[in-house]
Amino acid sequence: FFLGKNNVAQIALGRNVQDEYKDGLHHIAKKLKGNVGLLFTNCNKDDAIQWFSKFAEEDYARAGFEATLDVELPEGPIEQFPHSMEPYLRQLGLPTCLRKGIVTLSTDYSVCKAGEKITPEQAKILKLFNMPMATFKVKLLSIWSAGGVYEDL
Repeated sequence: FFLGKNNVAQIALGRNVQDEYKDGLHHIAKKLKGNVGLLFTNCNKDDAIQWFSKFAEEDYARAGFEATLDVELPEGPIEQFPHSMEPYLRQLGLPTCLRKGIVTLSTDYSVCKAGEKITPEQAKILKLFNMPMATFKVKLLSIWSAGGVYEDL
C-alpha cells in the first residue's frame, strides 16, 4: 500500500500522457483525490477484487457518523478505568464520581441514539468502552496492469 500525499503520487505516476512513468498511469493519477491510496500486488485482477469484496474490519465511529444503535450505560461502578481517568470521563459528559477509589456512574447515561449524529465526545466514549459501531472497507476504484492496461471498476 501507498498512502501519502496525493500530489507527490500524481507527479510520480505522471499527470498527463507526456509525463507518465508508464503507459496509462496518468489515468490512475487523476483518481488520486481525497482519502485514497495505491495498492501494488502480484495477484491477478479477479483475486484482488474478490479479496477486497470480502474484506471488512470493525472500527470505532467518528464524529459526524450516524449511530447504528442505542447505547446506554447503567448506573454503577466502572471498574475498567483507574481512578485517575475519572476527571477525563466527567469532562466527556459522563456523570461520574469516585466512590472508595472506584470510578462510578452516578446515574444511567445515554451515550447515543440510533439515527443521530455522533459528537466528538460520544465517539471518544464509545472507543473508551470498546464499542465499535462502524465497518472499515476498501473500495477499489480502478486497475492498471503492466502493459498500460487501465480499467475503471
